[in-house]
Amino acid sequence: MKKKLLFGIMAFASSVAAFAQTQAATTAVSATAQLGKYIGAGIAVGAATLGSGLAVAQIGAAAVGAMAEKPELSGKALPYVGLAEGISLWGFLVAVLILFV
Repeated sequence: MKKKLLFGIMAFASSVAAFAQTQAATTAVSATAQLGKYIGAGIAVGAATLGSGLAVAQIGAAAVGAMAEKPELSGKALPYVGLAEGISLWGFLVAVLILFV
């Protein structure tokens, strides 16, 4: 167990060192490329959040209507709202990948 942990730490340290060396070599990114990254990340988050909001509005309204008629459906309807909210998390993840990769 200790050998696996030590090997994992060594592999992580070497990958971090290689990443740092790569980042040092590519620090001369033009301002236009940086601006494009920020605009792309903003569009990714904005579109995903807008889509998520529309989905939650539709699903939430339907879930509340269903629960008004049959309260035992609340456990079946709420996971769908959570799935719709997950869309915005994917947009945030894409924005992070755009900015930092």
